[in-house]
Amino acid sequence: MSDAIVVGSGPNGLAAAVVLARHGLAVTVLEAADEIGGGARSGELTVPGVLHDHCSGVHPMGVASPFLRSLGLERYGLEWAWPEVDLAHPLDSGRAAVLVRSIERTADGLGGDGAAWQRLFGPLADSYDALCEDLLGPVLHLPRHPVPLARFGLRALQPATVIARRWRTEEARALFAGVAAHAFHRLSAPMSSAVGLMLTAAGHRYGWPVARGGSQAITDALAALLRELGGTVETGVRVRSLGELPPARAVVLDVAPGAAADICGDRLPPRVRRAYRRWQHGPAAFKVDLAVEGGVPWLNPRCAQAGTVHLGGPLEEVVHAEREATLGRMPERPFVLVAQQYLADPGRSAGNVHPVYAYAHVPHGYAGDATGVVLDRIEQYAPGLRERIVGTSVRGPAELAAYNANYVGGDIVTGANSPWQVAVRPRPALDPYATGIPGVVLCSAATPPGAGTHGMSGYHAARSALRQLAGRER
Repeated sequence: MSDAIVVGSGPNGLAAAVVLARHGLAVTVLEAADEIGGGARSGELTVPGVLHDHCSGVHPMGVASPFLRSLGLERYGLEWAWPEVDLAHPLDSGRAAVLVRSIERTADGLGGDGAAWQRLFGPLADSYDALCEDLLGPVLHLPRHPVPLARFGLRALQPATVIARRWRTEEARALFAGVAAHAFHRLSAPMSSAVGLMLTAAGHRYGWPVARGGSQAITDALAALLRELGGTVETGVRVRSLGELPPARAVVLDVAPGAAADICGDRLPPRVRRAYRRWQHGPAAFKVDLAVEGGVPWLNPRCAQAGTVHLGGPLEEVVHAEREATLGRMPERPFVLVAQQYLADPGRSAGNVHPVYAYAHVPHGYAGDATGVVLDRIEQYAPGLRERIVGTSVRGPAELAAYNANYVGGDIVTGANSPWQVAVRPRPALDPYATGIPGVVLCSAATPPGAGTHGMSGYHAARSALRQLAGRER
């Protein structure tokens, strides 16, 4: 018999399981798929010997996660690897903005905007670990570091387009816009700067590394630790209702709010059920994985050194593309993220054939074929790409949702990052992980702090479950 059951084996589900097991509970993780990991899985998608990340691919929030860092996962095979350049953002002029871990070197490449870049991100990077203690958890809490939090909050409340006015050069404005676009939301909306500020500060504090051997290595390390603690994992088990589960003192759901409403059924308090049913999903990803002989022939050599490349053009073009996708219209020139994980982790390649990871931001549930659009976008900055492609794997929004049920309509961040949902995800509550059913909590990326392979949602949800258990046993 299990003391605790975790439904879903993504990074948050496994993180929750580890926390509960470390507190002496017998934990069972149930996974609907045949393999564990949720979005943190890897495999040979194109040609034999070439290793691709299925979804989560670059990990600034993973290496920075206070919870993951506390576990000593290197003992279970997790090793971070950094490219020479963390991020590049090429422009139509042939120039490229570049982010590296050193804020001084980044600023040197931004010309007249270098000093302004340092003024904004220097203090954020210096106080990043303290900020994480306040930001990577429930929004409503007693701040541990009120001064850095207030300084961050005043900027995070602003639209990304307002923050971008600090800079005059096309390079600095585009570089920030590309990072802010990771929110999958309109960059003119309030609070749309928050993701860009955090990811950029994380880059200057820890860099944007990859997991050696693929993102699956994060999953495997968490699973190995869980097993060492006595936990078990069962795959191929789809849970449709709480009534299907054996008796347990705690249940943790690593699922989207709509799925949680389905699983919990009439046991959910009406106000919670309504909130979960109202949860909105945002724009989708259209993912294209390539096996490329000789790598991508970038015009700008800095892009050939970059683990991540943002293809969005100048600030105004990124803003327009994100607005169109958010409003449900396919952008003519969508924002495309390219990852070249093999630069930091050469073992993913097969000889001179390298894995190239790319996805475009497209409307929620987009049913068209954006493969050509993605390739055109890359060719714009790397002419001759198509001639080097020796293998292709495509997953549109429907395929992504089939791959991971949390990716409703292809939304890989498990919820629209609208101002309301960022502030009160997944519902207004002092404990956002509690479902209102004693002992049952929600831990997916729809809960604070949101998307990313950091395990913090699972960590906080497990602590919520433990508090409930302690309260019932008094």
